[in-house]
Amino acid sequence: MSKLFQKTFIAGHKGLVGSAIHRCLSTNGYTNIITQNHDELDLLDAIAVNSFFESERPDAVYLAAAIVGGIHGNSTYPVDFLLGNMKIQNNIIEAAWRHGVQKLLFLGSSCIYPKAAPQPIKEEYLLTSLLEQTNEPYAIAKISGIKLCSAMNRQYGKDFMCVMPSNLYGLNDNYHPENGHALPMLLRRFHEAKINGLDRVVIWGTGTPRREFLFADDLAEACVFLMENYTSAAVGELVNIGTGEDCTIMELAQLISEVVGFNGGIELDVTKPDGTQQKLMDVTKIHSLGWRHKTSLREGLEKTYYDFLTNPTLRRP
Repeated sequence: MSKLFQKTFIAGHKGLVGSAIHRCLSTNGYTNIITQNHDELDLLDAIAVNSFFESERPDAVYLAAAIVGGIHGNSTYPVDFLLGNMKIQNNIIEAAWRHGVQKLLFLGSSCIYPKAAPQPIKEEYLLTSLLEQTNEPYAIAKISGIKLCSAMNRQYGKDFMCVMPSNLYGLNDNYHPENGHALPMLLRRFHEAKINGLDRVVIWGTGTPRREFLFADDLAEACVFLMENYTSAAVGELVNIGTGEDCTIMELAQLISEVVGFNGGIELDVTKPDGTQQKLMDVTKIHSLGWRHKTSLREGLEKTYYDFLTNPTLRRP
Protein backbone atom coordinates (compact mmCIF):
# COMPACT_ATOMS: atom_id res chain seq x y z
CA MET A 1 0.00 0.00 0.00
CA SER A 2 1.18 3.52 -0.73
CA LYS A 3 0.71 6.49 1.56
CA LEU A 4 -1.80 8.66 -0.28
CA PHE A 5 -2.59 11.19 2.44
CA GLN A 6 -0.30 13.72 4.13
CA LYS A 7 -2.34 14.11 7.31
CA THR A 8 -4.96 11.67 8.60
CA PHE A 9 -7.41 12.23 11.47
CA ILE A 10 -8.92 9.24 13.28
CA ALA A 11 -12.03 10.23 15.23
CA GLY A 12 -12.49 7.67 17.99
CA HIS A 13 -8.90 6.38 18.02
CA LYS A 14 -9.24 4.79 21.47
CA GLY A 15 -12.17 2.58 20.58
CA LEU A 16 -12.28 -0.90 19.10
CA VAL A 17 -12.40 0.25 15.46
CA GLY A 18 -10.37 3.45 15.76
CA SER A 19 -7.47 1.75 17.51
CA ALA A 20 -7.45 -0.99 14.85
CA ILE A 21 -7.35 1.63 12.09
CA HIS A 22 -4.48 3.38 13.89
CA ARG A 23 -2.52 0.09 14.02
CA CYS A 24 -3.18 -0.59 10.35
CA LEU A 25 -2.13 2.89 9.22
CA SER A 26 1.04 2.75 11.34
CA THR A 27 1.91 -0.68 9.95
CA ASN A 28 1.52 0.69 6.42
CA GLY A 29 3.88 3.59 6.95
CA TYR A 30 1.58 6.46 7.86
CA THR A 31 3.29 8.77 10.35
CA ASN A 32 1.24 11.97 10.36
CA ILE A 33 -1.81 10.57 12.17
CA ILE A 34 -3.82 13.01 14.27
CA THR A 35 -5.68 11.79 17.35
CA GLN A 36 -7.50 13.69 20.07
CA ASN A 37 -8.60 12.49 23.51
CA HIS A 38 -12.01 13.57 24.80
CA ASP A 39 -10.45 16.15 27.16
CA GLU A 40 -8.63 17.65 24.15
CA LEU A 41 -11.60 17.66 21.77
CA ASP A 42 -15.27 17.11 22.61
CA LEU A 43 -16.78 15.77 19.41
CA LEU A 44 -20.25 16.77 20.65
CA ASP A 45 -19.16 20.42 20.53
CA ALA A 46 -19.67 21.76 17.00
CA ILE A 47 -17.62 24.91 17.57
CA ALA A 48 -14.68 22.95 19.00
CA VAL A 49 -14.76 20.44 16.14
CA ASN A 50 -14.87 23.19 13.53
CA SER A 51 -11.93 24.99 15.16
CA PHE A 52 -9.94 21.75 15.26
CA PHE A 53 -10.44 21.14 11.53
CA GLU A 54 -9.65 24.76 10.72
CA SER A 55 -6.37 24.47 12.63
CA GLU A 56 -5.23 20.95 11.69
CA ARG A 57 -6.50 20.72 8.08
CA PRO A 58 -6.39 16.92 7.69
CA ASP A 59 -6.83 15.64 4.15
CA ALA A 60 -8.22 12.22 5.22
CA VAL A 61 -10.65 11.35 8.02
CA TYR A 62 -11.75 8.01 9.49
CA LEU A 63 -14.97 8.63 11.40
CA ALA A 64 -14.97 5.77 13.92
CA ALA A 65 -16.19 7.75 16.94
CA ALA A 66 -19.59 6.68 18.26
CA ILE A 67 -21.64 6.00 21.36
CA VAL A 68 -22.06 2.23 21.16
CA GLY A 69 -23.57 -0.68 23.06
CA GLY A 70 -25.82 -3.70 22.80
CA ILE A 71 -29.54 -4.27 23.34
CA HIS A 72 -29.38 -3.06 26.96
CA GLY A 73 -27.55 0.14 26.04
CA ASN A 74 -29.95 1.03 23.22
CA SER A 75 -32.96 0.37 25.44
CA THR A 76 -31.62 2.30 28.44
CA TYR A 77 -29.98 5.29 26.72
CA PRO A 78 -31.96 5.94 23.52
CA VAL A 79 -31.28 9.70 23.58
CA ASP A 80 -27.51 9.17 23.89
CA PHE A 81 -27.53 6.66 21.05
CA LEU A 82 -29.69 8.79 18.74
CA LEU A 83 -28.90 12.43 19.53
CA GLY A 84 -25.31 11.92 20.69
CA ASN A 85 -24.28 9.95 17.61
CA MET A 86 -26.00 12.38 15.26
CA LYS A 87 -24.15 15.29 16.86
CA ILE A 88 -20.77 13.56 16.55
CA GLN A 89 -21.39 12.64 12.91
CA ASN A 90 -22.84 15.98 11.85
CA ASN A 91 -20.05 17.95 13.51
CA ILE A 92 -17.25 15.96 11.88
CA ILE A 93 -18.80 15.56 8.43
CA GLU A 94 -19.73 19.25 8.21
CA ALA A 95 -16.30 20.39 9.41
CA ALA A 96 -14.63 18.02 6.94
CA TRP A 97 -16.64 19.59 4.12
CA ARG A 98 -15.98 23.16 5.25
CA HIS A 99 -12.23 22.69 5.62
CA GLY A 100 -11.39 20.80 2.46
CA VAL A 101 -10.95 17.21 3.62
CA GLN A 102 -10.05 15.19 0.53
CA LYS A 103 -11.57 11.91 1.65
CA LEU A 104 -13.68 10.71 4.58
CA LEU A 105 -14.71 7.21 5.59
CA PHE A 106 -17.78 6.88 7.81
CA LEU A 107 -18.23 3.71 9.88
CA GLY A 108 -21.82 2.50 10.06
CA SER A 109 -23.27 -0.74 11.39
CA SER A 110 -25.19 -3.74 10.09
CA CYS A 111 -28.12 -2.71 12.32
CA ILE A 112 -29.01 -0.05 9.73
CA TYR A 113 -30.71 -2.75 7.69
CA PRO A 114 -34.36 -3.78 8.11
CA LYS A 115 -35.30 -6.36 10.70
CA ALA A 116 -36.88 -8.59 8.07
CA ALA A 117 -34.28 -8.07 5.35
CA PRO A 118 -33.65 -11.10 3.11
CA GLN A 119 -30.44 -12.96 3.92
CA PRO A 120 -27.66 -12.33 3.11
CA ILE A 121 -28.22 -8.57 3.37
CA LYS A 122 -27.37 -6.54 0.26
CA GLU A 123 -26.46 -2.85 0.40
CA GLU A 124 -29.59 -1.92 -1.56
CA TYR A 125 -31.87 -3.25 1.24
CA LEU A 126 -31.29 -0.04 3.23
CA LEU A 127 -34.61 1.66 4.15
CA THR A 128 -36.78 -0.95 2.44
CA SER A 129 -38.74 -1.86 5.62
CA LEU A 130 -38.85 -1.45 9.41
CA LEU A 131 -35.78 -1.57 11.67
CA GLU A 132 -35.21 -3.90 14.62
CA GLN A 133 -36.74 -2.07 17.60
CA THR A 134 -34.05 -3.06 20.12
CA ASN A 135 -31.35 -1.02 18.34
CA GLU A 136 -33.46 1.50 16.44
CA PRO A 137 -31.95 4.69 18.01
CA TYR A 138 -28.40 3.74 17.00
CA ALA A 139 -29.53 2.55 13.56
CA ILE A 140 -31.38 5.79 12.78
CA ALA A 141 -28.34 7.84 13.78
CA LYS A 142 -26.09 5.79 11.51
CA ILE A 143 -28.54 6.01 8.61
CA SER A 144 -28.54 9.79 8.97
CA GLY A 145 -24.73 9.73 8.71
CA ILE A 146 -24.88 7.66 5.53
CA LYS A 147 -27.39 10.02 3.96
CA LEU A 148 -25.40 13.10 4.98
CA CYS A 149 -22.26 11.69 3.33
CA SER A 150 -24.28 10.86 0.23
CA ALA A 151 -25.74 14.36 0.16
CA MET A 152 -22.27 15.91 0.50
CA ASN A 153 -21.05 13.86 -2.44
CA ARG A 154 -24.06 14.75 -4.56
CA GLN A 155 -24.33 18.47 -3.74
CA TYR A 156 -20.69 19.43 -3.20
CA GLY A 157 -18.74 16.81 -5.12
CA LYS A 158 -17.07 15.35 -2.03
CA ASP A 159 -15.58 11.86 -1.70
CA PHE A 160 -17.15 10.69 1.57
CA MET A 161 -17.41 6.90 1.72
CA CYS A 162 -19.60 4.74 4.01
CA VAL A 163 -18.87 1.19 5.14
CA MET A 164 -21.18 -1.16 7.02
CA PRO A 165 -19.30 -3.74 9.11
CA SER A 166 -20.89 -6.83 10.56
CA ASN A 167 -20.71 -7.48 14.33
CA LEU A 168 -17.21 -6.51 15.46
CA TYR A 169 -14.87 -7.76 18.15
CA GLY A 170 -11.17 -7.67 18.86
CA LEU A 171 -8.42 -5.87 20.71
CA ASN A 172 -9.41 -3.00 23.01
CA ASP A 173 -13.08 -3.99 23.05
CA ASN A 174 -15.73 -2.79 25.53
CA TYR A 175 -16.31 -5.43 28.21
CA HIS A 176 -18.81 -3.49 30.32
CA PRO A 177 -21.12 -6.12 31.90
CA GLU A 178 -24.29 -4.30 30.78
CA ASN A 179 -23.47 -1.88 27.97
CA GLY A 180 -21.14 -4.00 25.83
CA HIS A 181 -22.01 -6.06 22.78
CA ALA A 182 -22.83 -9.76 22.92
CA LEU A 183 -19.40 -11.21 22.15
CA PRO A 184 -17.25 -9.22 24.64
CA MET A 185 -19.95 -9.55 27.31
CA LEU A 186 -19.97 -13.32 26.84
CA LEU A 187 -16.18 -13.51 26.90
CA ARG A 188 -16.09 -11.61 30.19
CA ARG A 189 -18.89 -13.72 31.64
CA PHE A 190 -17.16 -17.00 30.81
CA HIS A 191 -13.83 -15.70 32.13
CA GLU A 192 -15.36 -14.62 35.45
CA ALA A 193 -17.24 -17.91 35.76
CA LYS A 194 -13.95 -19.75 35.24
CA ILE A 195 -11.96 -17.80 37.85
CA ASN A 196 -14.85 -17.92 40.35
CA GLY A 197 -15.34 -21.68 39.95
CA LEU A 198 -18.95 -21.43 38.76
CA ASP A 199 -20.63 -24.47 37.22
CA ARG A 200 -22.66 -22.61 34.56
CA VAL A 201 -22.97 -19.41 32.55
CA VAL A 202 -26.34 -17.87 31.71
CA ILE A 203 -26.77 -16.29 28.26
CA TRP A 204 -29.62 -14.13 27.01
CA GLY A 205 -32.39 -15.43 24.78
CA THR A 206 -32.92 -18.73 23.03
CA GLY A 207 -29.40 -19.04 21.61
CA THR A 208 -30.82 -19.49 18.10
CA PRO A 209 -30.22 -16.06 16.49
CA ARG A 210 -27.41 -16.11 13.96
CA ARG A 211 -24.69 -13.46 13.89
CA GLU A 212 -21.67 -12.73 11.71
CA PHE A 213 -18.51 -11.67 13.56
CA LEU A 214 -15.61 -9.72 12.05
CA PHE A 215 -12.23 -9.19 13.72
CA ALA A 216 -11.68 -5.42 14.02
CA ASP A 217 -8.18 -5.53 12.54
CA ASP A 218 -9.63 -7.13 9.41
CA LEU A 219 -12.15 -4.30 9.19
CA ALA A 220 -9.33 -1.77 9.57
CA GLU A 221 -7.47 -3.31 6.63
CA ALA A 222 -10.64 -3.12 4.54
CA CYS A 223 -11.11 0.56 5.43
CA VAL A 224 -7.55 1.52 4.52
CA PHE A 225 -7.80 -0.59 1.34
CA LEU A 226 -10.93 1.29 0.26
CA MET A 227 -9.55 4.72 1.14
CA GLU A 228 -6.39 4.10 -0.86
CA ASN A 229 -7.89 2.42 -3.90
CA TYR A 230 -11.51 3.52 -4.44
CA THR A 231 -13.77 6.54 -4.45
CA SER A 232 -17.33 6.84 -3.21
CA ALA A 233 -18.41 7.30 -6.84
CA ALA A 234 -16.85 3.92 -7.71
CA VAL A 235 -18.31 1.89 -4.83
CA GLY A 236 -21.71 3.55 -4.40
CA GLU A 237 -23.43 4.91 -1.32
CA LEU A 238 -22.17 2.19 1.02
CA VAL A 239 -20.12 -1.02 1.18
CA ASN A 240 -20.73 -4.03 3.42
CA ILE A 241 -17.66 -5.36 5.25
CA GLY A 242 -17.88 -8.85 6.71
CA THR A 243 -16.89 -12.47 6.48
CA GLY A 244 -19.97 -13.82 4.73
CA GLU A 245 -20.19 -16.51 7.45
CA ASP A 246 -22.34 -16.66 10.58
CA CYS A 247 -23.06 -18.84 13.61
CA THR A 248 -25.74 -19.11 16.29
CA ILE A 249 -25.32 -17.35 19.62
CA MET A 250 -25.16 -20.77 21.27
CA GLU A 251 -22.36 -21.84 18.93
CA LEU A 252 -20.53 -18.62 19.74
CA ALA A 253 -20.96 -19.22 23.47
CA GLN A 254 -19.61 -22.76 23.14
CA LEU A 255 -16.57 -21.54 21.19
CA ILE A 256 -15.87 -18.80 23.75
CA SER A 257 -16.18 -21.38 26.52
CA GLU A 258 -13.51 -23.49 24.80
CA VAL A 259 -11.16 -20.54 24.20
CA VAL A 260 -11.50 -19.33 27.79
CA GLY A 261 -11.14 -22.83 29.20
CA PHE A 262 -14.45 -22.87 31.10
CA ASN A 263 -15.59 -26.41 31.86
CA GLY A 264 -19.11 -25.74 33.14
CA GLY A 265 -22.48 -25.68 31.40
CA ILE A 266 -24.44 -23.07 29.48
CA GLU A 267 -27.96 -22.05 30.50
CA LEU A 268 -30.41 -20.03 28.39
CA ASP A 269 -32.49 -17.19 29.86
CA VAL A 270 -35.41 -17.21 27.44
CA THR A 271 -37.08 -14.28 29.24
CA LYS A 272 -34.49 -11.99 27.65
CA PRO A 273 -34.87 -10.71 24.04
CA ASP A 274 -33.14 -12.32 21.08
CA GLY A 275 -33.03 -9.32 18.77
CA THR A 276 -32.99 -9.91 15.02
CA GLN A 277 -32.96 -13.61 14.13
CA GLN A 278 -30.23 -13.33 11.51
CA LYS A 279 -27.88 -10.61 10.24
CA LEU A 280 -25.62 -12.04 7.56
CA MET A 281 -23.99 -9.52 5.26
CA ASP A 282 -23.76 -9.94 1.51
CA VAL A 283 -20.08 -9.19 0.88
CA THR A 284 -20.12 -9.68 -2.88
CA LYS A 285 -19.19 -6.03 -3.51
CA ILE A 286 -16.12 -5.89 -1.26
CA HIS A 287 -14.95 -9.29 -2.54
CA SER A 288 -15.28 -8.05 -6.13
CA LEU A 289 -13.05 -5.09 -5.23
CA GLY A 290 -10.31 -7.43 -4.08
CA TRP A 291 -10.59 -7.62 -0.28
CA ARG A 292 -11.37 -10.65 1.94
CA HIS A 293 -11.10 -11.16 5.67
CA LYS A 294 -8.08 -13.07 7.02
CA THR A 295 -8.92 -13.97 10.62
CA SER A 296 -11.06 -16.97 11.55
CA LEU A 297 -13.48 -16.63 14.47
CA ARG A 298 -11.46 -18.97 16.70
CA GLU A 299 -8.18 -17.21 15.91
CA GLY A 300 -9.77 -13.83 16.52
CA LEU A 301 -11.25 -14.98 19.82
CA GLU A 302 -7.87 -16.30 20.97
CA LYS A 303 -6.21 -12.95 20.18
CA THR A 304 -9.05 -11.07 21.84
CA TYR A 305 -8.95 -13.16 25.02
CA TYR A 306 -5.19 -12.72 25.29
CA ASP A 307 -5.69 -8.96 24.99
CA PHE A 308 -8.38 -9.12 27.69
CA LEU A 309 -6.06 -11.03 30.02
CA THR A 310 -3.02 -8.80 29.48
CA ASN A 311 -4.78 -5.40 29.58
CA PRO A 312 -6.14 -4.84 33.11
CA THR A 313 -7.98 -1.65 32.10
CA LEU A 314 -10.36 -3.77 29.99
CA ARG A 315 -11.48 -5.79 33.02
CA ARG A 316 -12.77 -2.86 35.05
CA PRO A 317 -16.46 -3.10 36.07
